[in-house]
Amino acid sequence: MSSLVADKAIINASPLIFLSRSRHLDLLRAFADEIWVPESVATEILRRGRRDITAQAIRQTEWLITKSVIPIPNAVTEWRLGAGESSVLALALEHPDTESIIDDLAGRKCAASLNIPVRGTLGIVLVARKRGLIPKARPLIEDMMTAGLYLSKKVVDEALRRVGE
Repeated sequence: MSSLVADKAIINASPLIFLSRSRHLDLLRAFADEIWVPESVATEILRRGRRDITAQAIRQTEWLITKSVIPIPNAVTEWRLGAGESSVLALALEHPDTESIIDDLAGRKCAASLNIPVRGTLGIVLVARKRGLIPKARPLIEDMMTAGLYLSKKVVDEALRRVGE
């Protein structure tokens, strides 16, 4: 992988779901050689059943690595986030060389307050476009919105403007 690619990133459920449902999970490989999935996130997704595309991805994708849940530090628990976001941020604090992939606004604010690098699903697409890994961002964004990702027209228009579309 290129020098732009980290060793690992830690992902929460919603970005994993939107990327797998829209058939763009491989975009994650542009960011890290390994994508860590906290056990609480994996459990949440695996509950969806064997036919769920994201559950299948967790079971079958060698670079999606389930990580044991570690104790959540007080600096994270005081934000009262969900189990997934809390686990992602706890792992990120324990491994400062990682990026967190979280869509939840409160989770992103918590990450910022703890100086944890964070990006969302939309950010994954924008960076892939800026790096020339995809020819256009719009079709992927539309795919993810069809898969359930909510983005306002204003957010989409601004994001596309930032990548020259």
